[in-house]
Amino acid sequence: MLTVNIGPLAMASSHLILLISLFLATLTGWWLGRHRQRNPEKHLFNLLLLGLVVARLAFVTVYFDHFRDSPWRVIDIRDGGFIIWPGIIAALLAGLWLAWRDLTLRLPLGTALAVGLIFWAVSSYMLQALQQGTQLPDMTLLDVEGEQVSLQELNDRPLVVNLWATWCPPCRREMPVLADAQQREADIVFVFVNQGEGPGEIIRFLDATGLTLHNVLLDTGGQFGQQVGSQALPTTLFYNAQGQQVASHLGELSAASLSHQIAKLKEEETP
Repeated sequence: MLTVNIGPLAMASSHLILLISLFLATLTGWWLGRHRQRNPEKHLFNLLLLGLVVARLAFVTVYFDHFRDSPWRVIDIRDGGFIIWPGIIAALLAGLWLAWRDLTLRLPLGTALAVGLIFWAVSSYMLQALQQGTQLPDMTLLDVEGEQVSLQELNDRPLVVNLWATWCPPCRREMPVLADAQQREADIVFVFVNQGEGPGEIIRFLDATGLTLHNVLLDTGGQFGQQVGSQALPTTLFYNAQGQQVASHLGELSAASLSHQIAKLKEEETP
């Protein structure tokens, strides 16, 4: 399951896991520190912010070439560009420093960090294992010319499937990035599965934007999104040549975040 629906809102499962981890850590810290009135809630929130900043900076450093011409994109975290482990290490080191400075914080802060990190790590591992065990749906869809196209037949190489719609602003913003990648990555098949629209709307959008896209398919009933467990747009899924899901990305892709996901896809294909 890629998203969790909360009323009209769709939240990424990974984001929900992070929020629950923070809640459990905060609750643990409050419970252990209540007698000494040493609630580490403020410190936990600051450590989370530190971890996110370091994780973002690590991502920007690795993919600096993509930010060179548009430095303002460094703070545009809508692309989901984070490298998690440097952030975790930075938060742990800062937490150890805080605990060393203040003995009364050691038990509530240390235990809270342990509870939050253990829950996050176990839940994230289970979510990743579940997603990577998911096979490409065996579906046949129509292209904009009304011809039937089997997704399985397209999967003779690694496959990137983008769920999108013309009315979706982040879908429109990321489309040039995906179009450039489709032209550049000859060893990967890109498929654009439109959700709920007809060929007329799609053709008008492509003509207006001047984009050249191959493998534009129609999923008028939104069946593909339901099968892969995502009700949010845009959603991009990455499959290896055996049709197994390797990674997923909810939300807008930047050139840097797409390069990051494609690198993971290529690593999966390397013997």
